Amino acid sequence: MAEAPASGSANVMAGKSFWFSGKGAVAGIPYLWLFVFFLVPFAIVFRISLSEPLIAQPPYSPLFSADGSYQGSFFNYELLFEDALFRGAYLNSLWVAGVSTLVTLLIGYPMAYVIARARPLVRNLLLMAVMLPFWSSFLLRVYALKTIMADTGLVNGLLRNLGLIDAPIRMLQTDFALYVGISYTYLPFMILPLYATLERLDWSLVEAAEDLGCRPWKAFLLVTLPLSVPGMIAGAMLVFIPATGEFVIPNMLGASDTLMIGRMLWDTFFSERDWTLASSLAVVLLLLLVLPIMLFQFAESRREERT
Repeated sequence: MAEAPASGSANVMAGKSFWFSGKGAVAGIPYLWLFVFFLVPFAIVFRISLSEPLIAQPPYSPLFSADGSYQGSFFNYELLFEDALFRGAYLNSLWVAGVSTLVTLLIGYPMAYVIARARPLVRNLLLMAVMLPFWSSFLLRVYALKTIMADTGLVNGLLRNLGLIDAPIRMLQTDFALYVGISYTYLPFMILPLYATLERLDWSLVEAAEDLGCRPWKAFLLVTLPLSVPGMIAGAMLVFIPATGEFVIPNMLGASDTLMIGRMLWDTFFSERDWTLASSLAVVLLLLLVLPIMLFQFAESRREERT
């Protein structure tokens, strides 16, 4: 019975020595980064969301009055859940991000598969082609898409020269242009995690399945596809999360009545100058994205412990 406290104190000392060692300092850098650039800004935004708007600088009231009484409220959060406009913006943002993620997965998986199975020289060239768009500005790429899909742009001009259409097809300011823009922009974020997973895959398992009588398509469904699920999940997160809060692409390519939370955040913050409501929009959006990821990671860790 007397050994338990000694064991516990030894564990505490070991933990302290780890954090003060070189390895502990390296491991602590990501936590420090998250604290400074995630938790602290989140706390500031959450504090503003509990305040009342004011025509002043800054345009929100303090949480505590001069006598120390608390003046914050959850009115902005109640408004978000009661107003159909805000609910529609959240649901539409999640829908657009989900459809775009599915499109990038359907396009990106075959591309990642071909790259992973290619010869080293061809593989390097294909990977360079995937990463080539990152060498130019994000805004320039969106402008390029806007030019290509314009009424007098490359697509309509080519179709008219081929005699397939008499009048230009309206593509800009539509949901089609919105999905094309998001899918094109975030496609590399889907391809690269999938390639990293497929490149490490043990292809002898596929060969063994084919030797046992599986057709190539069946071996793909039973072996390759299940083993590539981690890459699919990683790519889906890298696409879905930024696409949900996207502002530039819906503003430049989407319809004027497209409700997305990124555009609503911009309008609320800069046009209406309602910092408290904009902060509430940002907090709810962050919780909608972070909580499912945390639950997924918790479930994954429990699954790994059981195996």
